[in-house]
Amino acid sequence: MAITINLRYTGKKGAAQTFAREMISSGTVEKIRSEKGNLRYEYYLPFGETADSDDSNETILLIDSWENQQAIDQHHATPMMKTIAELREKYDLHMTIERFVSDDNIPEQDKGFIRN
Repeated sequence: MAITINLRYTGKKGAAQTFAREMISSGTVEKIRSEKGNLRYEYYLPFGETADSDDSNETILLIDSWENQQAIDQHHATPMMKTIAELREKYDLHMTIERFVSDDNIPEQDKGFIRN
């Protein structure tokens, strides 16, 4: 039973995208992906988002998935969390979080809508 966390980072003037690029280019994302228990760590730009004007907000979605709570707790205890917190401050990002626990049992009535 995996735990997936959707984090939406919101910033101004391209800050959220720049944050995600720095997380990737610094190697932090790859380190997180290689942690024991990490299933997924991916950034997405919502369709239609723009940062063309100086006062526009933008959002980056991070989908962060772990095998269990213990894996999340171990991740939160790593030095990478300090790096992430510093980057959030550097880019003045604000966050919303949604947490989901997986349900691997797809009901029969839903399977007809899934294309494999």
